[in-house]
Order: sequence, then C-alpha cells, then structure tokens
Amino acid sequence: MIEVKEKQFTVELEAAIQSIHTDQKDKLFSYTEKINQVNLYRFLEKAGVLKLPRTFWSSADEVFQLAGAGHAFELTAEVSKYRYDQVEQKWNALLDDAVIYNPYHTSGTGVVALGGFSFDPLKPQTKLWGKFPESHFSIPSYILTYTDGNYYLTINRFIRAGESYSSVLEELQNNRQALMDNTDSPHNASVLRVQSKQEIAPDLWKETIKKATDVMKKTAVDKIVLAREVRLHFNQSANIPDILQRLVCTQPNSYVFGYEMGEDCFLGATPERLVKVKDDEVLSTCLAGTAPRGETIEEDEQIANNLFQDPKNREEHDYVVQMIRSTMEAYCTDIVVPDEPVVHQYKTLQHLYTPVRAKLKEDHRIFSIISGLHPTPALGGTPRQDALAFIRDNELLDRGWYGAPIGWMDSNNHGEFAVALRSALVQQNEASLFAGCGIVEDSVPESEYEETKIKLMPMLSVLGVD
Repeated sequence: MIEVKEKQFTVELEAAIQSIHTDQKDKLFSYTEKINQVNLYRFLEKAGVLKLPRTFWSSADEVFQLAGAGHAFELTAEVSKYRYDQVEQKWNALLDDAVIYNPYHTSGTGVVALGGFSFDPLKPQTKLWGKFPESHFSIPSYILTYTDGNYYLTINRFIRAGESYSSVLEELQNNRQALMDNTDSPHNASVLRVQSKQEIAPDLWKETIKKATDVMKKTAVDKIVLAREVRLHFNQSANIPDILQRLVCTQPNSYVFGYEMGEDCFLGATPERLVKVKDDEVLSTCLAGTAPRGETIEEDEQIANNLFQDPKNREEHDYVVQMIRSTMEAYCTDIVVPDEPVVHQYKTLQHLYTPVRAKLKEDHRIFSIISGLHPTPALGGTPRQDALAFIRDNELLDRGWYGAPIGWMDSNNHGEFAVALRSALVQQNEASLFAGCGIVEDSVPESEYEETKIKLMPMLSVLGVD
C-alpha cells in the first residue's frame, strides 16, 4: 500500500467516519493534498483500465487543468426550466454536510464538481445522447488539479453510516495506488484512422436554412442558429486521453473538456467562455463573428480587419454583448464593458471578442448567471424563445450537450463554464461532430454550409481527417 502523508490522511478519514457513525447521516468525505508532478493523461489512462468514468478540463487563458476518475457523487435534475436551481440546491446541500480537509483553498481543489447540461430540455432526446442526462455533474472519486505550477490530488468518498474505517481505507488506498502508478498503461500502438465520413442530410439542412430565412421575412425573428452533424467511423476504439492531449496541444487558446458516461465521451475544444466566477468576481465573454485564418501574415491581417469592419458581424457581436450586459445587471454590480471588440485569433479561426466583468451580488451564485445567459444569441438566436421554438421543431439533430454550458465549480466558490462548441460525441469506434452558424434573413445556404466546414476543422484534424 502506498503511503502519502499517510498519517494525516488516516487521521482525517477516521475522524470523518466516526462523525458519520455518531450523526447516523451519510456524508461526503474530501481530502486534498499537494503532490509531486504527475502526468494527467497517464492518470486518465489508468482510470480507463480501472473502468472509472473520466472527466477533464483545461482552461484557455491560464495554466489550469483538472482530471477526474470515478463518480464519488452525482448531481442531476429533472427535465424542467428549474434544472439550474435544482442542481445548485443539491450542490449546496452536499457541501453543507461534507467533511472537507483542504488547507490550500486553491481553485479546483477541495470538493470539485464537473459537468453540464443539455442545450434544450424541451427537445426530445434521441438514442444518440441516451447515456447523457439532461443535466449531470460528477464529484470525481479522485481528481488531479494542476494550477500555478503546482499539483494537487483530492480524494472524495461518499461514506454511508455503518461502513467500516478499514474497508474504506483499503479501497481508497488501493485505487489511489493504481491510478498514480508511474508505469505505462497498455496502449494500442496502431494509429486512429477514419474509415468513413458521413455528412448527415446536408441538403435537408440547407433547405432548413431556406425555411428559416422565409420565417424571418414574415416575422420579428432576426436570427436562428442551426447546427448539423457529421458522423465518423474509425478503424478502432478511440483513445480518449490521446484525443484530449492533442486538443490541448493544437488548440492552446480554447477550453478543452471531456466528460465520459459509460462508453460514450463528449469532448471538444471550445473558444467560448460562458462565465467565470472567483469569489465575487465575474467574467463573461462574447465571441460572436467568425472568419478563417489567412495563408500569410498579410492575408491574416486583412481578414481580421475585414471581420472587425464588417457591419453584419459587428451588429451580431454587439447584440450578444448587450444581452450579456442585461443579464449581468440582474445578478451583478460594477459592470464593465469595453467600447468595442478586438479580434482574437485561434489556430484555424478568428473571432470578434469582448470581455464583460462585474461583481456578483451576495444572494447569487454561478448558476444564476448561467440560467440568464444560456443560450446566448450566438447559440440560439433572437428573440430567444422564438428562435428556440424553430430549432426545436425544425433542426435535424438532437444537440444533446452540444452548444450547452459545460464546466466546473468547487467548494471555494470558484468555477468556470464554457459553451460546448467545436465538439464531438465519441462512441468507441464512432463519433458525431457538430457545428452550427447563425442564420439571418439574407443568409445563403451554401455559404453557411461552408462556414460550418471551417468550424468542423479543429475536431476533424485531431480525429485524423485531413
């Protein structure tokens, strides 16, 4: 059995179990320790060998990563407009009773929940997303945190009254030893290759665009975001840690996420933050308006300038900024918004970008902001409810978690959520990729189709499609 700060860990665990026995109430036990450098992707490989569901998060603008193994506790909500409130209430109730040992109080340590929501709880779920509930958050049994050059390991265990100290201790230590083992995991040396690529009903998708533009000509609807699906078949089961590592390496300015449910894993590299909260400081960002990168520096600069000057993109961008500001006014004070956007450049795309900063009011938390922001006009359309109704009735796919909030929160009142774009649902030797674009009254179906091809490029390249 491995010994890492063994005395402190055993003392804390024994005290927690004694209090649980005394109170006769089940509680979450959480223990965080600072550790030496460790490879997060190897940790995920080991979790796969142990058949533990895996979670992953890598932040876009700072060196911050989380890798989780197992579900010590799961938070879900009913299919309703109150799902954010339901998850928050369950989260708060869990923390109220939890026994937490965390002397560091660093972001991403202590009790950490990772998870997300579906795009539209009113859209009937299809078989494609059958393993993903409308909302699901996991407190991993074991979570590695890398932040500010330091590594931490948090062990979480939901302990029921009557469980013995010795059996719980043995379970936690044995699993920890297996997960932190430095030896290489069994690895398939063959390269993941795409055997077939199927675009799901592209002509029907273009017809849906025409239908959307006809609706906008006759109604007050200004914009409808429509997404489509591409299905890939591989020569073997995909290696999830390998894909995540390639996404981190090739998409350095994006939020990389992975969330595994059974044998399915939803993963991606999204450029769009929804909201970040640290204590009472709130940051949301608008990323609306898209253009490709250029082949040369001169061409790149010209495309960026054209994007910045384009009236259509600027109007669309400003609408999202004002929506974010309006949402912030309900939950925050001291709102700060720059006068105009800048162009943020990524490996294959560039976007108009505006940060919105504020102070969170005392009686609100991160879910208050999420409920107000999702879906932004960049993901749903305007007016929101009319656009969502059209998408619900006419879009050809079940978005599932695509385009929805995904992220993490911790017991230190820190958290961050992104919009799950540039993503794929990987199902062993198959994957569905998703991309969408904003349709306005004068949209040309073929041009919108070409825009989605550009947005699919980051995931396609990582999965082996040239």
